[in-house]
Amino acid sequence: MSFLNNCRQFTNLSAMKANFLQRINTVLPLVSDLVHAHVAMYTFSKKENYFTVVSEFEPHTTYNPIKQSLIGKEIPKVQEPLIDKTIKFKSKYEGQRELDFGKFYQMYTIPIVVDYEVIAVICFEINYEDTQTRGFTRLLKTAFIILENAPKKADNKMYRAISSRDGIIITDKNERIIFANMVASRIYHVLGVSNLLGCHLFDRQLTLHIRKETILPRCPYEKEIEVGNLVLIRRDIPINEAGNLLTRIVILSDVTEIRKKDKELKIKSAVIQEIHHRVKNNLQTIASLLRLQARRSNSMEVKEALKESVNRILSISVVHEFLSQQGDENIDVMEVTKNILQLIQQNMLDSHFKLETEFIGETIILPSKQASNLALIINELILNSIEHGFLGRNYGKIGLKISQSDEAYIIELYDNGNGLPENFFDLPTKSLGLQIVRTLIEGDMNGSFDLYNDNGVHAKIAIPYKFLMESEVDV
Repeated sequence: MSFLNNCRQFTNLSAMKANFLQRINTVLPLVSDLVHAHVAMYTFSKKENYFTVVSEFEPHTTYNPIKQSLIGKEIPKVQEPLIDKTIKFKSKYEGQRELDFGKFYQMYTIPIVVDYEVIAVICFEINYEDTQTRGFTRLLKTAFIILENAPKKADNKMYRAISSRDGIIITDKNERIIFANMVASRIYHVLGVSNLLGCHLFDRQLTLHIRKETILPRCPYEKEIEVGNLVLIRRDIPINEAGNLLTRIVILSDVTEIRKKDKELKIKSAVIQEIHHRVKNNLQTIASLLRLQARRSNSMEVKEALKESVNRILSISVVHEFLSQQGDENIDVMEVTKNILQLIQQNMLDSHFKLETEFIGETIILPSKQASNLALIINELILNSIEHGFLGRNYGKIGLKISQSDEAYIIELYDNGNGLPENFFDLPTKSLGLQIVRTLIEGDMNGSFDLYNDNGVHAKIAIPYKFLMESEVDV
C-alpha cells in the first residue's frame, strides 16, 4: 500500500499534511542506512489517545532484529512515552527501548512541525553497538539535517537505500570532508590518498586519477567515474537551506566488477550475433546451390522436392536472421511466421496468386532452439496449405492465432482452402512435411498436434509451459 493510502486509511491527516509527510518519507531510506536504524514515522491514529505508524524502513547497512511491521497498528500513547514527549515539547529527544529482556536499543526522535503543530514524529531505533562506532554522531547530525531540509520535490532515486559496500563521504558547507566511512577511505587509499578528513572535496589530490567522467542522463546527480583501475558510481546529494549549502553527501559505489562482466557479456553477445549471421549466410548459400541444382534438373518431381528443401532451409535461416539482429536468444513467434510467409510468397507462389494473411492473439517469446523447430513446423504447414488447400485457386487466406490454456501455449495455423479429403486419416500418409511436423511437436517439444477441417484446414499445436521451463534450465 502506498504512503498516501496509509495516511488516508489510518489517520485523519489532511491532504496537504499527508503530501508534506510524503516529502519527508522520500528521504527515509537513505536516512535509515546512514545511521543503521529502523526508522518509523508515527502520527495520530483515528482513535483518540492512540498513535499509528504510516511508514517504516529497515537498514541495509547493519543487522536489525526489528522485524514486525507496525504500519497501521493502533498504539496506545502510554506505550510510547518518548513519542508523546516529542509531540508535547516539539523537540528532539533521546531514550532507550527494551526489545528483548536486557537488550536495549537507542531511540532518537525528531518532530515534524507544520504551522507550529507537530503532525508526525520520526523515530530511530538503533543497536547500541552501532551508536558507539566512529563517526556515528556526525552521521546522526547529518540525518537530522536531511529531515529538517527535505527538498520539496525529492527524487526517490537520489535518496534510495545504500549498502554496506558503499562509500560515504560527508562535507561541511565549505565542501571540506568531515566524515568518510571505511569503504570510502579504502577506495581513496588505493588511489594514494591516505587521509580524506580535512581535504576539499574537489581537491586536485582527489581528482588526479580520474580518467573518464560520465553524467548519467536519467540521474543527473550521478556520474560514472573511471579512477585508476576502478569504475565508480558517484551519487551527489547536496543539502541546502535558502539556497545555501549546509552539507553534501557523496555515495561511492564500486561497480568495477559489474562493468567488467557487462563488457564480457557485450563481447560474447556480439560474437554470438556474428555466428548467427554467418549461419544465416551459410544456409542461404546452401539454398542458392539447391536452386541451381533444381534449374539443371529435367524432372519436375526433383524440382519440387528441391524447392521444398530450399524453403525448409530458408525458414530456419529466418530464425538466425532474427538472432543476428538482436542480443537476446529469444524469438517472437508472430514475427517469425510473418517472415516465413513473406519468404514463401517470394519463392513458392505464382505471381498471380493473391494471399491474404491474418494474425490474432498474444505474443509468444520462445528460446532459439524451440523457435527454430517451430519455424520449420510453420513452414511445412503453410506449404501444405499452398500446395493442397489452394489447388485450382488464385486466392487464399492463411492465419495464425496464438492463445494460452492453463498448461500450454496454443498455436493455431489455419487456411480457408479446400480442406482435408474424406478418410484423410485412414490413408497411408507419404507426406514428409507432416512426418517432420509430428516428430518435432510430439518428439522434440513434448507437445500435441491436431489437424481438422473448419472452413478450411486447422492445425492446432500445444506446447506445454513445463517443457519450455525445463528447456531454459537445460540451456
